[in-house]
Amino acid sequence: MPHPNRRHLITIPLALALPRAFAHGEKAHMAGPVVKEQKPWGIAGDARDAKRTVEIRMTDDMKLSPNHLQVREGETLRLRAVNKGRVMHEIVIGTGDELRAHAELMKKHPGMEHDEPYMAHVPPGRRGDIVWTFNRPGDFEFACLIAGHFEAGMRGTIRVQPKA
Repeated sequence: MPHPNRRHLITIPLALALPRAFAHGEKAHMAGPVVKEQKPWGIAGDARDAKRTVEIRMTDDMKLSPNHLQVREGETLRLRAVNKGRVMHEIVIGTGDELRAHAELMKKHPGMEHDEPYMAHVPPGRRGDIVWTFNRPGDFEFACLIAGHFEAGMRGTIRVQPKA
């Protein structure tokens, strides 16, 4: 018969080897090391480089306020997502096509797990920050992708002006 503690020796390393991800449930994301990966809309920024903080209020009437942002190419911005509602909300930055595709995926898999530096999942009455460097000019979007929220109009736009 195997030693009873042997089972734990197998499960602990497996648990530690799994990638860290969080569901869209009622939990906030835990801070951890940020993976910097260039995206069409920019790259994860360093908090010390953020010279400006923009508070985006999220409400249960499926509104984001403000719903339009102007940013300069190269600017690192702290987006502070403040959930004024009674249900979970989030902000995800991306291209319009990517956000629409992700919103469709969220309808099919509402408990889908992921954790990226361009996302903030915020329980009711709480806040979460995204620190992002907009190093590519263009028009991008931000939205709440929780099933039904995107379709209800919970989205906004970001215009990144090119350097002069």
